[in-house]
Amino acid sequence: MERLERSYSCLLYTSEDTRRLRRLTQALGVHTTGRVVSYFEGNESARTPELVEALVGGARVLLVTDAGMPSVSDPGYRLVAAAVERDIKVTAVPGPSAVLTALALSALPVDRFCFEGFLPRKAGERLGKLREVAEERRTMVFFEAPHRLDDTLAAMAEVFGADRRAAVCRELTKTYEEVRRGPLGELAVWAAEGVRGEITVVVEGAADTPGEKPDAAELVRRVQVREEAGERRKEAIAAVATEAHLPKREVFDAVVAAKNAARTGPGEGKEQPGK
Repeated sequence: MERLERSYSCLLYTSEDTRRLRRLTQALGVHTTGRVVSYFEGNESARTPELVEALVGGARVLLVTDAGMPSVSDPGYRLVAAAVERDIKVTAVPGPSAVLTALALSALPVDRFCFEGFLPRKAGERLGKLREVAEERRTMVFFEAPHRLDDTLAAMAEVFGADRRAAVCRELTKTYEEVRRGPLGELAVWAAEGVRGEITVVVEGAADTPGEKPDAAELVRRVQVREEAGERRKEAIAAVATEAHLPKREVFDAVVAAKNAARTGPGEGKEQPGK
């Protein structure tokens, strides 16, 4: 509460939409004493130096986002980083976060999770990103635009499997809040009818079967998936080894053996697996 009260007396307010900020302060009965300026994706880079100089000059700056937590797929990261670089104190008043709210409502495991933000808009790049996280064991959280949701869920069903559990959370904390839970295949069919509002998608992590060791062919497949997604082979091998709880040498040997087996040209030497 103390931080909130101090924020009312800021000299400079920054907001994605200044009209919404005014409506919010009026609804709360808060009187803003400072100047209000816009700060959104289109002017974030250009306006950050101006705000930092104001901070250096002693101004107190309050950054407000329309919906969600600043810096988490919202404006804020550039300003925080620039302020920290100038040794300016930065603090936060905790507010709603679609990531945590969606996790809480998803009915999926939340002991370990990762936030992947928005997926690429182009279909090929989107598939590549999904393949990159296909073996992720943690629950995953994504943001998505409503007009791309059906394509994204269909791509997830293709890469993760149509039976992978997920939850689509729409308009969280708002009047028309809705949460749809079910297998990715079913959710993709539902979304094809059209969905509106701000969307957060929570997807169950890949199954981890205790005690079941992947065979060499499976290890090679996992490395190839990561390479196709843009990872260097060395990094892909290390990641697969970590996921499978195996020494990196064992995964490397499987990849080398598969490469040697695929060679049919005369006179080509073979790479030697580790001993």
